[in-house]
Amino acid sequence: MSSAWHEIRDHLMHSSSTLSFQRGFDAIRCAQAPLAPFRDPAALLDGLHRSLGNPEDKNLILSALVEAAQGNGSASDCALTMLLLALWPGLDAIRRRSIWRKIGTADEVASDVLARTTEAVRRLDLGRVNWIAATVLRNVERDMIRARQRDQAREYLASGADPDEVADSGDSGIGAAGYARLNGAVRKLLCDDALLVIRVAIEGFSQVEAGAELGLTEAAARKRYQRAMRKLKGALQEIP
Repeated sequence: MSSAWHEIRDHLMHSSSTLSFQRGFDAIRCAQAPLAPFRDPAALLDGLHRSLGNPEDKNLILSALVEAAQGNGSASDCALTMLLLALWPGLDAIRRRSIWRKIGTADEVASDVLARTTEAVRRLDLGRVNWIAATVLRNVERDMIRARQRDQAREYLASGADPDEVADSGDSGIGAAGYARLNGAVRKLLCDDALLVIRVAIEGFSQVEAGAELGLTEAAARKRYQRAMRKLKGALQEIP
């Protein structure tokens, strides 16, 4: 983890421990019933980050925070800070994958992740979203990848280079053409489980994140990934 990224989290944590922040948090608690059981920000974050607990209850809490973040005043800033801290593990995973894809320097990626997360929260349509965390994280990473692809396209147009050379130049992991070849080869063997394996084994997504993208529960994603990896291992052992 870069020092800048670490310092941003430390700053957010320090902000959430101040008296003025507690006042904003209390205001949100009074207005949002899902937050009422939590006396302070630390208790709320602990509840959200615990592996145990009802996912639907956690989603209601995140939904309440998004609603508050889309309002005005200090309570809005408080809710946004809470959301950033609540989503931090997922944001850190996006940061690491973005650096692997060479989307930018560590500091540029950190800034982009936070800016896009803030934007995603502000414009999220709660009436059309089922799972807050998965939707926000997926939108942030998708937008970062698309922005990089647009930059590559502009570089190609400006240079007159072969588009395959631009895609495979190493600026974004294995490149678009390399990704297409890999996806095609794995799909022939694994069919519908190909994208799940590529997301987890190649791109660094967790099974939960990849499963959410494909509309799978955590248990279903784990089962399908394990089955696909056994099939892939068996195929590799048959190669002379």
